[in-house]
Amino acid sequence: MKHPQHSRFLRSRLALAITLSVSVFSEFADAEANPAETDIEHITVEGHTGHILAGHTSVLSDNDIARKGAANADTASLLRGLAGVHLNAAGGLSSLPAIHGLADDRLRVKVNGMDLIASCPNHMNPPLSYMAPNDVGTLTVYAGLSPVSVGGDSLGGSIIAESLPPNFISGSEATFSGEAGGFYRSNNHARGANLSLQYLSDSSLLSYTGNWSKANNYSAAEAFKSQTATGQPNHQLALDEVGSSAYETQNHNVRFAWQADQNNRIDARLSYQDMPQQLYPNQRMDLLDNEQINLNLAWHRETDWGQVTTRVYHEQVDHMMNFGADKQFWYGSNAIMGMPCTPIRYMGDPEGTCAAGMPMYSESDNNGLTVKADYYLAANDVLRVGLELQQYSLDDYWTPSGGGMGPGTFLNINDGQRDRIAAYAEREQAAGTHWLLMYGLRYENVAMQTGEAEGYATGDNAPGMQMMQANAFNNGSRSSTDNNIDVTFVARYQASRELHTEFGYAHKVRTANLYEKYTWSSWMMAAGMNNLVGDGNGYVGNASLSPEQADTISASISWQDEQHNSLTVTSYYTYISDYIDAVAANTMWMPNQFNVLRYANQSARIYGTDVSGTWHISQGSTGHWQLDGSLSATSAENKDTGSGLYQVIPLQGSLTLSHRADGWQSSLEWVLASSKKKVSEIRNEVKTAGYGLLNLQVSHQWQSFRIDAGVENLLDRFYFNPTGGAYTGQGMTMSLNGIPYGIAVPGMGRAVYAGFQWQF
Repeated sequence: MKHPQHSRFLRSRLALAITLSVSVFSEFADAEANPAETDIEHITVEGHTGHILAGHTSVLSDNDIARKGAANADTASLLRGLAGVHLNAAGGLSSLPAIHGLADDRLRVKVNGMDLIASCPNHMNPPLSYMAPNDVGTLTVYAGLSPVSVGGDSLGGSIIAESLPPNFISGSEATFSGEAGGFYRSNNHARGANLSLQYLSDSSLLSYTGNWSKANNYSAAEAFKSQTATGQPNHQLALDEVGSSAYETQNHNVRFAWQADQNNRIDARLSYQDMPQQLYPNQRMDLLDNEQINLNLAWHRETDWGQVTTRVYHEQVDHMMNFGADKQFWYGSNAIMGMPCTPIRYMGDPEGTCAAGMPMYSESDNNGLTVKADYYLAANDVLRVGLELQQYSLDDYWTPSGGGMGPGTFLNINDGQRDRIAAYAEREQAAGTHWLLMYGLRYENVAMQTGEAEGYATGDNAPGMQMMQANAFNNGSRSSTDNNIDVTFVARYQASRELHTEFGYAHKVRTANLYEKYTWSSWMMAAGMNNLVGDGNGYVGNASLSPEQADTISASISWQDEQHNSLTVTSYYTYISDYIDAVAANTMWMPNQFNVLRYANQSARIYGTDVSGTWHISQGSTGHWQLDGSLSATSAENKDTGSGLYQVIPLQGSLTLSHRADGWQSSLEWVLASSKKKVSEIRNEVKTAGYGLLNLQVSHQWQSFRIDAGVENLLDRFYFNPTGGAYTGQGMTMSLNGIPYGIAVPGMGRAVYAGFQWQF
């Protein structure tokens, strides 16, 4: 939806890049082997546990994806339980993964080779929200020491989500197949369905995949608030109901792949998402319409010397926010309990004092072309080189709704642009019998600019000093160019078949996003609508922000015996200069309330240890018993202030006992998190207590049919989500302190679920 006075000319852009093939790693032969006979085995990650940087990488297996994706619509939730990873809760479909306390744009997230960007002042449409769990074929997480070839312009690591590659039939007649499924979850009455159809021959693939899901608000295990009022007439919420947590979405994907010969393959996808609502319990606004369309075209070529993949993509997003059913809609001096008010016109206020909601629109175009090449210098030596270009444009504007919101349109980001050009080189080689080295250098040029800002009103009496602040912003610098350098060096030593170690260093750089740099108004109402982290505060951008620069050293030791029992311990230390944190935007900052903050460069330190392991207890007539565990300890601090960093869990982990026999699989999982006491003081972050949860799951796989059932939070334990942000899910959310302060977002109470998948 485009405002008639602010219609956007859609730019057509050409992008060019060479990037790495994501899934190459090496395994060594016996330590006694002749060095000349020791080869590196290049393997893909589909359903395989081998991967780059074994101590710093997690790859989900087919079974993990199927098990975690059962009765679930949030793709990011597939990452639960991985060492070093936690999820910052947002809407029901849009959790934000965090690696070692670094989340959102501090991670490079790629979906089927595309670099997607959240186009929303609250980041309600992050990359993984555009991919349903049952569309995921492989999911790989690179933590800390991520190769320069899997992405730059990030700090904490990379997440690569891919559909399965086409598997053409050799010498057989064409086949037609499909899969259908559905799920239901009791707590919030979440329900969903999926359908996929596929035509496959020896040279072509044509497929369709569709997904739909919908849910009501969820309930906590007990009451967590003191009021039921929502500000909407005749609409109350129970004291244990988490307001603004409902959602509905549908995704459709059409794919065509063609193989001209064994060395050339073309893969084209057209995807569309229609999300009519995703309400947010930790934001003042709700997503009430999000449409995304993307075209993704790739060409893969095998050569005598290696392989090349070229990809071009285009993404367009139309996003709209307003107040959903649980938040007050009508505002004005004579509005009573959210009832529509009668405009009372005063001199200089031609629209009266009534405001009917607050419509907000974000429109973006994201264009790119990537070509990725691996050059095999030898069987145990690969060189990866690449060039990348991404061009992104954004308009974020708020149409008038009466009262102080008019008579004009508020231009939050006007013709914003963020363009990236990157080049890299990376080499992975065996150095003797026992050593594997990987080292790479990446250069990124990030150019940003935006047009002139404008408030709802241009007169001197406009509320919130809109005219004065818009003029100051327009007269300042509204463009920047950063030249960023990333470096990664990793050495792996294979001591024996069972034991290897890794250690390395990485220098990573990230340039601020458009919302961090170019949002310009400190008016409480406007600033409160700009919030990327769900803490209830308002935010103002800073056009002078320098890029964040992170230096990480890390070491890992991994052991695995012949029975595949394994243990991996990884420790790391990261220092971030020019870390983008927050400071008070004015002298009115107060504790124990929501405030207006401004982004500012400071410095930060993060260190910790991740532990993960597997023990195969027994294999026999009673089936296979297995114990899996992970534990992550993280310490994070703002070195300028001594405060904790926002949304960091000091200690978290899981322990899972599983059993498999005759197609049946069951598991009992214990999930734990420590109390969160060292918090972000400038944000008035709410402290949370520790907790432990039990989850039970059982599934059965027949030849073409699978069922999953289970209970999450089996004992109905009440807890506050330590990274769920501040509860802003109901009431007068447009007023910065018109809602209670100090309530964290609670986790879901007991939820019984069931799902099925049928292949035909």
